[in-house]
Amino acid sequence: MEKRTDKNSYTILFAVVMVVVVGSLLAFTASSLKPSITENQRLEKQQNILYAMGINDNDESNAVFISTDKAPDAFNNYIKEQLVITIDGSGKIIKTQTRDEYMAETKQEPYLIEVNKQQDNAKKGEPRKLPLFVGEKDGKTYYVAPIYGKGLWDAIWGYVSVDKDMVVQGAYFDHKGETPGLGANIKQRYFMDDFIGEHLLSEDGVFKGITVAKGNADPKNNDKTDNAVDAIAGATITGDGVTNMIKSDLKLYKPYFDTLKNN
Repeated sequence: MEKRTDKNSYTILFAVVMVVVVGSLLAFTASSLKPSITENQRLEKQQNILYAMGINDNDESNAVFISTDKAPDAFNNYIKEQLVITIDGSGKIIKTQTRDEYMAETKQEPYLIEVNKQQDNAKKGEPRKLPLFVGEKDGKTYYVAPIYGKGLWDAIWGYVSVDKDMVVQGAYFDHKGETPGLGANIKQRYFMDDFIGEHLLSEDGVFKGITVAKGNADPKNNDKTDNAVDAIAGATITGDGVTNMIKSDLKLYKPYFDTLKNN
């Protein structure tokens, strides 16, 4: 006599039940963890922005974030203004909103804007939103912008702070899956510190960006007006990714900085 459990219908029913049960458990877990995930993302982005401003716990050689328990207060203390600049396909500014104006419209904090999704919007011909964080430290104003690009294996991203003349004051880079000891070194302090003082504009005000240059003639990075820093050995493609995201994303902010000079 054939057992009930030997029937194909039983196997199919068992599989369906397991899919429903496991799917429900995963959905419940994801829903339960969502607040924690959102909070962790918020804290990490605050730490990134603060790091680019030079607000961190670095030791002599290592890049160290300010602690998560201090980040919210430090962010509120140092970041004086959050802006969202909306541009059209030609790069022309459509509008510039304050944090309160943007939140009234979207119910979202500006620092939670996902740069990669805004890049996708631009490819579709839709307006693109550019977050910009205006901070003050020791009587100096910093403008921090997020950037996003592609490394050798996966996504890379960063935050770059500049002054009103688009001279770099600090930078933080990170990656999703670059090679340890090679491309992953973009988040090492010796690489990120090289960008401090570099000019994004030429002497006549044309946006040039910064090239991560293999065989750079200035390995000690003494020349801050050559629009280049020394590359990481063995990480040419990742370095090219850093170059590209700086040139493509930060260039979009130039019209805003032009308005600062005209005011």
